[in-house]
Order: sequence, then C-alpha cells, then structure tokens
Amino acid sequence: MDLSYTAEEEEFRAAARAWLRAHVPPEPLPSLETAEGFAAHRVWEGRLAAGGWSAVSWPERYGGRDADLTRWLLFEEEYYAAGAPGRVSQNGVSLLAPTLFAYGTEEQRARVLPPMATGEVIWAQAWSEPEAGSDLASLTSRAVRTDGGWLLSGQKTWSSRAAFADRAFGIFRSDPGPAAEGRPHRGLTYLMFDLRAPGVTVRPVGRLDGRPAFAELFLDDVFVPDEDVVGEPGQGWRIAMSATGNERGLTLRSPGRFLAAADRLVRLWRERSEASAGVTADSALRDRVADAVIGARAYRLFTAAGAARLAEGADLGAESSLNKVFWSTFDLALHETALDLLGPEGESADSAWAEGYVFALAGPIYAGTNEIQRDIIAERLLGLPKGRR
Repeated sequence: MDLSYTAEEEEFRAAARAWLRAHVPPEPLPSLETAEGFAAHRVWEGRLAAGGWSAVSWPERYGGRDADLTRWLLFEEEYYAAGAPGRVSQNGVSLLAPTLFAYGTEEQRARVLPPMATGEVIWAQAWSEPEAGSDLASLTSRAVRTDGGWLLSGQKTWSSRAAFADRAFGIFRSDPGPAAEGRPHRGLTYLMFDLRAPGVTVRPVGRLDGRPAFAELFLDDVFVPDEDVVGEPGQGWRIAMSATGNERGLTLRSPGRFLAAADRLVRLWRERSEASAGVTADSALRDRVADAVIGARAYRLFTAAGAARLAEGADLGAESSLNKVFWSTFDLALHETALDLLGPEGESADSAWAEGYVFALAGPIYAGTNEIQRDIIAERLLGLPKGRR
C-alpha cells in the first residue's frame, strides 16, 4: 500500500486547512446537546456548505466536491486538527446519504441531500426500540399500507439527535408474516419521516450530564408518503445493514478525530509534567499517553488500508466490526487517561475532556454493541462456531 500523497491530494489538504483556519470559530460552540448549541451548530453546517466543505465526498450537484475516500480522510484530519465544531448533521451525512446513494431514487437524492448539506434539515437516527436494540430484527414498530403511503406506529428509543432534529429515518415492520414464521429480518421497510408530523411525540432522554443527546419517539398512525420509502418495501433489513456497515467502518469515526485527540493528550501531559514531578515519574501514566498516540496512528493506517480496498471495489463486510470495536474501546481509554492526568479538575462539567468521556462511555453500545461485533468477528472473520444466543 502506497501511503504517500499526490500533489493534487496535498493541494486539496492545503485548501481545506486554509479554509478552516479562516472560518473555524475562535471559541467552542455551546454543546450541540442543548437547544442553543444545536442552533449554533446548524449555522456552522450552513457555513461549511457555503464553502463547499459540508460533504466533500458527494457529487458536486448535491453540494459536495466529488472527493474520493483518500481526500475525505485528509479533510477529516484537517477538520479535527483545526478544532472545528462537532457535526450535528452527522447522522444524515454519514448514514442516510450513503444509503440514498446506494438505494434511493434520483428524486430522493435531489430533494433530500442539498438541505441536508446546508443544515437546513437535520436528521435523527431512529433504529432502536425498547425490545430491539442489538437484536434489531426483533423490532415491532409497524408500517401499514394506506392510500398514497404508509402509517407508522410504535416506539423508537435512543434516537440520536432526535430531541432537536427535523426528520428521522428507520426501519419498520411492514409485513408481519415472515416474523411469525421465524424470519424476523424479512418484511421490513426503510422509511424517512417528519419529526413534526401529526402523531409524532418526541420525549428527550438526558445523558449523565442531563443534556438530551437522545430522545424517545412515539408514533401514532404517522402518515409517510410513498416517496419517502427508501428502496423496495420489504427490503429494509438489507438496506439498513448497508448503512450500519458504513457507520461501523469508516464514516462514523474517522482517524482524524483520534489523531487530534491524541495530540491534545500529549500537550496535556507535557503541561502537567512541567507542573508536577509526580506526573513525570508516573511511568504507567506516561505509557498510557504513548499508547494513545500509537493507537491513533495504527487506526489511521488500518483505515487507509480499508479505504484502498474500497477504492479497488472490495467490500469491507465484517471487517467493519473490527473498526467499531477498536475505535469505541480506544476512545474510552484515551479519555480516561486525560481525566487521570487532570485529576479532580477533569470532573468539571465544562471540561471538554469530561464531555468527551461521557460520550465515549456509550461507544461500546451504540452502532451495534461490542458484544455483537465480537460475535460477528468470531463467526465471519475467524470461522468459529456460533455461540449460544
């Protein structure tokens, strides 16, 4: 694998760096898990879109730059190195958009993608249900055929961004027959719906810090027109698995995020070492800082290899589970190291490290629990027999 960059790729990186240097807010925006912060991040999405940096890998006609995966990775490195705000539109840009490119119609792409790129419409992910989290196929929310569309009923929970978002996407049971016959993965349909439509109730769910990073959705005969069905009715599971593959693999946590965090951790360790001889003498803590740097760089190489295979037409498939287990456990360890360096100061609710730690705690759970991912790795990559369910 050639890890050098072409002159054109370096020009792309330089252009991204220059734009970010000129436009990233000098002060951090309020947390996007608050109404004020959500609005501020929406404005930032519009600014990114105006500069052409909101969705660099999309075709230009939808607001992108037609960038390949290598350029996307370079942009992500520059984005996080610049300390730019978190992406409030990530569910849409990283999950729904790839799904529409693969399974949507041209009408859907032309209608949905441009306002997604500008932050005019922010999307929530509505997968999990009270009895269907890691075992998503056991979901019971229904989509019932009606004149000109579908009626959605049921409950979704842990819906990311739903407390303040505009629209959501998820899968619903449109044909109960296969599930009754022991084939729950069949008879599901992928739909987009308006969170402000009649029949939708949004109930925010607070995190440990009280901020509503999630919400429960209660759906009571919510009408969705046929134009908001993604792919063919009944094919929702196959389409959703394509989306979750993107999430676990490359798009949800790019290496740039961890490279920037590891650099911040090294700077923190140096500051603390200069202030305290005890920190310098703590070899275990120093080793954990070194492990963070090594881990971030190793993840960058692994991801670059995955991007190269995708560019050659390969499918990451179950390898996405390796990515997910690694970045979720690595993110948590990195933040725990930072908090140990900070001591009592790190427990401040206003600490970026503390907020990052609270978010990292959920990493082993969302996007498919790590227990499920380890089952996938064992069975599909290592060829081990299936465990007991």
